[in-house]
Amino acid sequence: MNVAEVVASLSNEASGVTGVLLPLCDSLIRNKVDVDLIALEWAPMNELHSSLRRFSIAFPPKRLGISPAMFRWLDSQASKRKFDLIHSHGLWMMPNVYSGDVAKKYSIPLVVSPHGTLSEWAFNNGSIGKKLFWPLLQKPALAATTCFHATAESEYEDIRRMGFKQPVAIIPNGIYIPDLPHKQSQNFRTLLFLGRIHPIKGLDILLPSWKAVQNRFPSWQLQIVGPDNRGYLTQMQQLANKLGLERITFTGALHGIEKWQAYRDADLFILPTYSENFGMSVAEALAVGTPAIVSKGAPWNGLVKKSSGWWIDIGLDPLVACLEDALSRSSDELERMGSNGRNWMDAEFSWAHVGKQMLETYSWILQKNTNKPNFIIES
Repeated sequence: MNVAEVVASLSNEASGVTGVLLPLCDSLIRNKVDVDLIALEWAPMNELHSSLRRFSIAFPPKRLGISPAMFRWLDSQASKRKFDLIHSHGLWMMPNVYSGDVAKKYSIPLVVSPHGTLSEWAFNNGSIGKKLFWPLLQKPALAATTCFHATAESEYEDIRRMGFKQPVAIIPNGIYIPDLPHKQSQNFRTLLFLGRIHPIKGLDILLPSWKAVQNRFPSWQLQIVGPDNRGYLTQMQQLANKLGLERITFTGALHGIEKWQAYRDADLFILPTYSENFGMSVAEALAVGTPAIVSKGAPWNGLVKKSSGWWIDIGLDPLVACLEDALSRSSDELERMGSNGRNWMDAEFSWAHVGKQMLETYSWILQKNTNKPNFIIES
């Protein structure tokens, strides 16, 4: 089987689509799939994946990812039937359009993973350019889709809400299950946010919530870890100062061992997001045994079912009430919840399991077996 995995951007930061796509390619390769990973020269990378081909961006605006060289290469390879299947990751950039155009032109099966880009929040909070891009380029390209990939039921519903009738494979993102780092002792118990400092993440809810509880829980600190997104970090720092927040730190992005250590050292992880198709940071926190508080903007209802955290309504009052409960729990209680979460990640979200499901999806599409996997919904 020969598969082209197409994405607009990859980076050194092993999170987001990068953190999903690279291990997916590794898993497919281990299962004897020939993979071409196609991306733009978006940002420097310390290590280039063995299957990666990168193409230059021809001219601005960079956010569109216009690359005639990428299109010509995809078109040439497809014309020679070098691919059995194309899998496009993300939307709203030209590489995602190129995938649909080439798939349609040469009748090659196309799988599309929106990665949260079809959520109501993402769709309604876009620029004017996005509203033009959709009918002129993106929606026509998606007409060539053979099968969508959703990471959760909520993303499946987003796909159907947009009117698409194609089959949808519901497969969660995979997660690396690391050996547990040693938990370092700290002066305070830690509530950790780790992710992009972006309006979608709900930090404008988290900071006032911390203001409401900080005096009642003087043994706790709030740690905000992640890269800035277009100046939003400055806005949040200004909000923290305005609110008079105590025991709060803003740290830049952490990678590799430092990132895993931050998850491990925290007593609780928090993601009060407005919209998330999956939430890799939640899975990563659970993978090292840290329980999580997550809003219903992300599809983590299993936190309650697996006794590994809280899944709450979006908003200030629900978060304050949850923090009052969670921060009052003993270390032993939180460690038990974290252990439940780690066991859950290992059983259902390991790459061995998820990679196999994606391969089953490809095989079903290519009619290499006759049985439809039970995680694929056809209508």
